[in-house]
Amino acid sequence: MTKIRTVLFDLDGTLADTAPDLAHALNLLLVEEGKTALLYETIRPEVSHGASALVTLGFGKKPGDADFDRLRQRFLVLYTENLCRHTRLFDGIPALLQTLKKQGMNWGVVTNKPAFLTDPLMAQLRPDPAPACVVSGDTVANRKPHPEPMLHACTAAGSRPEQCLYVGDAERDILAGRHAGMKTLVALFGYINGHETPERWGADGMIRAPGEILDWLKQDE
Repeated sequence: MTKIRTVLFDLDGTLADTAPDLAHALNLLLVEEGKTALLYETIRPEVSHGASALVTLGFGKKPGDADFDRLRQRFLVLYTENLCRHTRLFDGIPALLQTLKKQGMNWGVVTNKPAFLTDPLMAQLRPDPAPACVVSGDTVANRKPHPEPMLHACTAAGSRPEQCLYVGDAERDILAGRHAGMKTLVALFGYINGHETPERWGADGMIRAPGEILDWLKQDE
């Protein structure tokens, strides 16, 4: 069996708990527009699906509807201004990254978040050791669930797809990883809503805390 050399993470809901700041930005926009702020518990499960999904949640509008593009752009401005107020690496991630380094593995990020948000957020989070690669939603032509960003990350990290493990909290993460030929794990601690069925996504496993990645790697040796 091929040994894993690189562990790749989705960003929102897997590497970092970004929901508090995304929820804050959405509620700022709702109040600006004369609407009532939503409960954090209502917003959190939708965070992994990006700005468009949050605008739809808050305003009931979908892409193509009147005002949708304006609301989405304003949301992105508000989020950019409040990018890392309360966002943190998930508990267990710093220790995990250090252990991966000690075991001779590197790590990286593959996210659908655009680079103008990803890059400053990663700079403020300052994970140690630094990632071998960061692939944003606009780094290559296609986004997850397409395998192109995953394969780009492999090249940047110096590993073949079969030497990579991808960890994410959305079905598109698992599909992208599988289509690229990687092993995949579902981060159950991420932003998964009650209507989703991660056990049906076809991942190689599911974890409830970041440290369980190490247990899975031992079992996969």
